[in-house]
Amino acid sequence: MPSEFSGKHVTVAGLGVSGVPAAKVLHGLGAHVTVVNDGADERARTQAAELEALGVTVRLGDGTASDSGSAAGLPEGTELIVTAPGWKPTKPLFTAAEQAGVPVWGDVELAWRLRGHGGRKAAPWLAVTGTNGKTTTVQMLASILEAAGLRTAAVGNIGVSLLDAVTGDTEYDVLAVELSSYQLHWAPSLRAHSAVVLNLAADHLDWHGSMEAYAADKGRVYEGNQVACVYNVADRATEDLVRAADVEEGCRAVGFTLGTPGPSQLGVVEGLLVDRAFVEDRHKNAQELAEVSDVNPPAPHNIANALAAAALARAYGVPAAAVRDGLRAFTPDAHRIAHVADVDGVAYVDDSKATNTHAAEASLAAYEPIVWIAGGLAKGATFDELVAGAAKRLRGAVLIGADRALIREALTRHAPEVPVVDLDRTDTGAMPQAVREARRLAEPGDTVLLAPACASMDMFTNYNKRGDAFAEAVRELGA
Repeated sequence: MPSEFSGKHVTVAGLGVSGVPAAKVLHGLGAHVTVVNDGADERARTQAAELEALGVTVRLGDGTASDSGSAAGLPEGTELIVTAPGWKPTKPLFTAAEQAGVPVWGDVELAWRLRGHGGRKAAPWLAVTGTNGKTTTVQMLASILEAAGLRTAAVGNIGVSLLDAVTGDTEYDVLAVELSSYQLHWAPSLRAHSAVVLNLAADHLDWHGSMEAYAADKGRVYEGNQVACVYNVADRATEDLVRAADVEEGCRAVGFTLGTPGPSQLGVVEGLLVDRAFVEDRHKNAQELAEVSDVNPPAPHNIANALAAAALARAYGVPAAAVRDGLRAFTPDAHRIAHVADVDGVAYVDDSKATNTHAAEASLAAYEPIVWIAGGLAKGATFDELVAGAAKRLRGAVLIGADRALIREALTRHAPEVPVVDLDRTDTGAMPQAVREARRLAEPGDTVLLAPACASMDMFTNYNKRGDAFAEAVRELGA
């Protein structure tokens, strides 16, 4: 049966995790597909060869370069662009598309429109976005849904293509979907069953252009929600996005809080996670969902993630027991407040994933006293607020990386009594030295915490490699 894409000329912008599946799916639906990609490295050439063997046209090098007879880089005959989420809206390719009246979708938009294609079940989406905590929350949510006996998967911005989920052989009951601000920007028709914005802090402003634009793209996740718009009571900006959203009639605003919940909220009471939103007579009643100790690890920001996941699951009708069982079964990914070892009475914790100040703030709030290992690429961030908030918890600090001076200056201003070791090096060998210096500063009962508040690329390939280096250095201490 011909699809709406049969014979259509579609340009896919970018290869990688999203572009290759998009090109394959569109080609399989009968579209004439041209892929443009800025890079031409070995991985790109391998992916290009794979697609060209199927009959897809691939242009490597300058993904916005003009072809003879095309306008400003728009391949001739293009009727639709499907872009990888990382491509900035300011790309000349998109300017040309706007001038030519050609729509631009992301892979999420394409996946949304292909739900139910070929007679498959169109599984509803429970969507998660926010500056920090998205992956953990989505994985918690999937674990809870599985505990309820539902066929589900954690998909989206976590390395699993949404296109594979909606066009593959497995028919899901419901999907737990992680969405970045980039993906939401290119997904104008997305309408989730229920969604949450976990938190909002300045991030990716070079891509979005302003905090207002970044927040607006995050807020798109609430548009057209059917059952619940879940927000963070402690982050007023997330509630403001709910108020601004155009939702289906009857959709409710549901808050989550680390404090005692009010009606239409989930929260914490005497060591229990409780629900006062999805119960009868929520003004008088509450439903116990789990114990705080069921959350792994039970750091404050991780408890908030668990409450958000529980709210989405409860919006879908999951029973309380499945929330408890799903949280107990959940194992967090590496490098997210992961306990590495205890050495001489000192705990060593790897939160290399804390690549911005907002994430580091949550990590620092989970421990006391702390010897803090921090630094890397600041990406334009400032550290005064972070350091001022954590000053009383700090036993000492060890600084590494290209922009460590920014953190050192903030420590001088807001925590002058805290001893600081400034390692004047940006090679990978700095990590073992940093761990040894932290051990020297720490006392029994302290936590040595790697929460860099910075990106890793000045010293390491990614935050995973940075966390691995930390863990290896800690193991050497105990050897």
